[in-house]
Amino acid sequence: MSAQQEFVSVGDNFEGGGQLRELNRRRDPRIEWISVAELSAGCETMEGMVARSRQLRTVFTAVERLRPYRSPILVTGETGTGKELVARALHKRGPYARGQFVVFNCCNFVEALAESQLFGHVKGAFTDASQESQGCFRAANCGTLLLDEIGDLPLGLQGKLLRAVETCEIQPVGSTQNIRVDLRLVAATNRDLAAMVRGRQFRADLYYRLCATTVFLTPLRERSADLEVLLAHFIRRYNQVLNKRVEFISADALAALRRRSWPGNARELAHATENAILATPDDRIGLEDLPTAAIEIMERVSDNGAGSIDPIAETMPAVADEGLQPESATLKSIVRNALLNALQKSAGNRRRAAQMLGVSRSTFYRMLASHGISLEPSSRMPSLEPARRIEEPKIRVAEAPRPWPPTAQSLSYDRDYVR
Repeated sequence: MSAQQEFVSVGDNFEGGGQLRELNRRRDPRIEWISVAELSAGCETMEGMVARSRQLRTVFTAVERLRPYRSPILVTGETGTGKELVARALHKRGPYARGQFVVFNCCNFVEALAESQLFGHVKGAFTDASQESQGCFRAANCGTLLLDEIGDLPLGLQGKLLRAVETCEIQPVGSTQNIRVDLRLVAATNRDLAAMVRGRQFRADLYYRLCATTVFLTPLRERSADLEVLLAHFIRRYNQVLNKRVEFISADALAALRRRSWPGNARELAHATENAILATPDDRIGLEDLPTAAIEIMERVSDNGAGSIDPIAETMPAVADEGLQPESATLKSIVRNALLNALQKSAGNRRRAAQMLGVSRSTFYRMLASHGISLEPSSRMPSLEPARRIEEPKIRVAEAPRPWPPTAQSLSYDRDYVR
């Protein structure tokens, strides 16, 4: 018996489909499995960060070089690249490690109370100030204060922040006394502060004070060597959080992750890993457990023509149309016929059809929409014709306005004529 014949079909044995899919994935000789330990080989770690690329190792070196000093540091990079992790590493490895690590998000505050949130206020300084507040600067005294998204700080507060940075003194709202603070200030942003200075949206003097020491985080798409070690790091983290034991990932799934551009960087990869661990029924992550990545890879490969190989089509031998010849059809038509076949075998039950294909229902719905397959509400059977586009209602063109001034004849027939 060949390995192909030995492969058990989920579609032919619907009951207990999850266990059969686990058996299929383990016994299928076409699937190559990579262990999590292999992914993390040769990586360097620092305070919850992992690195294999030259760019991130350079950041680790900069953190080690800057950690003994109290000078303000500006951390820049796209959203999700790990700016707060760099700030925490500077705190934990610096001279203020025993103090508090305080985060002030400059884009999530009440503008009227922003100064009070930063510098504090005395009792009775304004309406509802029934008690004294110390503010973020005093809360971070002998510690580290992270001003996250500093590019969103109002211009009115930037001058007061500059004075606090320069003199290490703050003045609470409603007080005439200056209070000295000793802390490390770290500012983070995903915006181009230099362009904001040119556009007069950010104070130049504050920018020059902060940018003297800058740490730049490269986006994940430009340091692909870090993807595998980050993936292994997130798998271990969510194994603990979700009480799972995922230890392998398929080569197809890893290739799909490598092809993504990851606009959300490491944060987006972390969420994708968490979703995949929640979706998998066993100790391994397959391509079908990455719904978003799988759909994008499928569409991209399908657009390349019939000569390309679609990893999703490779995982659906049980529901493929026996009468369809792959040599004479496009890959998109093969996937479309597989979807129709699954719907017909399940009598239009989309949940059962998705289980036959080994994908989640949300992924199955997106596949139906991308291939123009609609289900009739009454019969729940698939329609072989693409979904028709709803015609927009025709717009009636208004008649040309009547001339002014009106004639006596028009006034006699139209008493409501208004200029």
